[in-house]
Amino acid sequence: MDQPGVRKLLAERLAAVEERLQAACRRAGRRREEVTLVAVTKTVDAAVAALLPELGVFDLGENRPQELWRKAAALPGTVRWHLIGHLQRNKVAATLPRTTLIHSVDSLRLLEAIESAAARRQSPVEVLLEIHAGLENSKQGFRPDDLAALLEAVKTLRWTRLRGLMTMAPLQAAEACRPIFAALRRQRDQLKRQLPPPHDLVHLSMGMSNDFEVAVEEGATFVRLGSVLFDGLMHDAPPSWRN
Repeated sequence: MDQPGVRKLLAERLAAVEERLQAACRRAGRRREEVTLVAVTKTVDAAVAALLPELGVFDLGENRPQELWRKAAALPGTVRWHLIGHLQRNKVAATLPRTTLIHSVDSLRLLEAIESAAARRQSPVEVLLEIHAGLENSKQGFRPDDLAALLEAVKTLRWTRLRGLMTMAPLQAAEACRPIFAALRRQRDQLKRQLPPPHDLVHLSMGMSNDFEVAVEEGATFVRLGSVLFDGLMHDAPPSWRN
């Protein structure tokens, strides 16, 4: 498929997703502006990802820090990059300047590494805590019952701002994910009451291509969408695109 064809298909898919997002917001009595679509570009090349800001999507997500660095260098500076995958501590320093929000803080050691790097830069960093809500062995993140003990450590942070929670529900029917999303919302609300400024837990990053409408109905402020937008599109852009 050539570039105009990919652009047309991507525009059609974004329009279809937008209709579904609006409908989910109406069902939940929410304003559409409360929910940000993060287009997860891990399966497409920078040439395809570069079409998104042209189509009005400026929040892009990557799983791997190195891929985020590469695409951030190739795309316009107006893009807001979200790291949604695991971040190793040795990649923190290079990731912070390129990232708007880190969704996937999954350990106290990582939180401390981010705080140290942010202090060296003298620049605050916004993060979400990844919660192991589905309790699957393969998922990383804090378990819900870990969070009370984490509070005292979080209160000492000066440069790292907690802005909410993130989770990945098990891959199952969307409606089966509803209890997980509702539990994350309740956990966020509880922590929000317990943590003083500069922390402000307003965000819930939850919902992917198979379950994002239910996530919106349960309070998601970020939905992370990849396959519903990019399935079938090439990973590597044709040579002519790079001329």
